[in-house]
Amino acid sequence: MTPLIAVAHGSRDPRSAATVTALLDVVRALNPAVDVRAAFLDLSAPRLGDVLRTVHGEGHRHAVVVPLLLGKAFHARVDVPGAVADVQRQFPRLSVTIGDVLGPDPWLESAALRRLAEAGVRPFDRTTGIVLAGAGSSHAPANAAVAAIAARWAARSGWAGVEPAFASAGDPDVPTAIARLRARGATRVAVASWFLAPGLLPDRITARTLELAPDARIAAPLGADPEVAELVLHRYSTALTGSEVRQYA
Repeated sequence: MTPLIAVAHGSRDPRSAATVTALLDVVRALNPAVDVRAAFLDLSAPRLGDVLRTVHGEGHRHAVVVPLLLGKAFHARVDVPGAVADVQRQFPRLSVTIGDVLGPDPWLESAALRRLAEAGVRPFDRTTGIVLAGAGSSHAPANAAVAAIAARWAARSGWAGVEPAFASAGDPDVPTAIARLRARGATRVAVASWFLAPGLLPDRITARTLELAPDARIAAPLGADPEVAELVLHRYSTALTGSEVRQYA
């Protein structure tokens, strides 16, 4: 069985690695036959390069790396391929296929909307405006992908509005997003999370939101959601077979 190496960004916040562990437990439960391993790019262990060296040392000659990233920003475009290339220079007989990032994807949107519902937010509530909060990137297309999701939700949800907001390296920020929602008539604010796990940036979004809207409802990160786990397995199987066959609920 070709190992599935799921690589997350990594964080000093222990909640982040714990969430990744919980998500991969769901992945294993969905398909016990897959050899699932966790790895991180930075700040947490084990690092991606170390996991690749381990699977090579165990005799594997092929591995699939699935980035647990929600967009194609710097980490997906530079860090993951760079770490893989470093190991392949050391072990040229190790073939590594890098799967696609997780987002954007309808399954992630479904998980994010489910987290909102768990926070007590319902569709077709014209008094509520939604901040769709993401990390933000210097890579404009990554931010545009989050903005496109916000626009899609706004068109069909019945909320007062949906605005993207970014914790860093992107516009708009939380105050701007909330101001836009209030200008559209929102009297209540809720935050939808476009984060996989808890950590510094989601906490920054939450703190800034509560400063401006103390009664705001804050949805949890996507976390160990079954649809997120299904998506990890889908990225793995697509990388193995090169085929893209799936059904959307």
